[in-house]
Amino acid sequence: MKKNRYLLCLLLCGILLYYGAPRLSIHAEGPQGIFSLAWLSFALIVIAGNLTGLLYSPKRHGQKLQAERRPGKKSRSFH
Repeated sequence: MKKNRYLLCLLLCGILLYYGAPRLSIHAEGPQGIFSLAWLSFALIVIAGNLTGLLYSPKRHGQKLQAERRPGKKSRSFH
């Protein structure tokens, strides 16, 4: 479920960048330039955070196996 949320946030951020980046003027002076740089830096932070969450999320398969094991019962595996 979390992976879907990360993908949705990445998609929304990509859409905002697609529409917003051409309208931002990075080389402008004063508040307009500061706003443009801040907006782009926050967008990159959002992308980095969602990619990190997507790529480094724990695997569900291992969690299911641990939940199915009964405490107190020993299991052996021969690999």
